[in-house]
Amino acid sequence: MMGLRDLRGDIAYRFGIGLALTAAFVIVWMNAAAGLMGIEDDDPANLLYAGVLGIGLVGAIIARFQPGGLARALFATALAHAVVGGIALSYPNTASPVQIGLLHGLFVALFAVAGFLFRYAAAAEVQGFG
Repeated sequence: MMGLRDLRGDIAYRFGIGLALTAAFVIVWMNAAAGLMGIEDDDPANLLYAGVLGIGLVGAIIARFQPGGLARALFATALAHAVVGGIALSYPNTASPVQIGLLHGLFVALFAVAGFLFRYAAAAEVQGFG
């Protein structure tokens, strides 16, 4: 029978997956609709976001979708997105630095929160509760 702590670890894992996938979907959607960097939609600099998502995907595969490894993969994804945000600040685009900072900060926060959820799920698993 599943105890309360088992359920908490499972819920954290599920919310982490949902949050990471939602953030990735929104990045792809925004990039396809308007582009996140540069003046034109098809600016090659927008491919940097594919690299960010690739880091998360490759990390998840290497971790075999286990919560501890997923936590590290999502923290790496958040860091990569922060680096792309720094590049976007120096890139000639139409958005103001405040808009760039807020948008990229939101995605960094989403990936980091997903990483913390996976870390929580991994801790519950290690303690024998997950």
